[in-house]
Amino acid sequence: MATMTVLSATAVPDHVRGALTRWLLEVTPQLYVGTISAKVRDELWHAVSECIGSGVAVLVHPASNEQGFVLRTAGEQRRKPVDFDGLTLVAMTRRHHHQGQEIANP
Repeated sequence: MATMTVLSATAVPDHVRGALTRWLLEVTPQLYVGTISAKVRDELWHAVSECIGSGVAVLVHPASNEQGFVLRTAGEQRRKPVDFDGLTLVAMTRRHHHQGQEIANP
């Protein structure tokens, strides 16, 4: 069964962008939307998350849980999904500066 999928990906190689645009519509730069099967969605996510490097990727798709969706992330980012008694919340990493350098502080 095909379901609505939303995927945001920054700094991915051209060949991965090409794979994404074969299955999903790039509605704005780096934001892909479409209705695809779970198998295709998982294959695309694997390709994106394996090559994300210094980029960031977020995948959202329907699921039979309390919120009705699953949120997956890959790459270095300030926002991380956290399971809180079955609900997905987004935790923010605070950043502070030390002698002119930005340091992440979870």
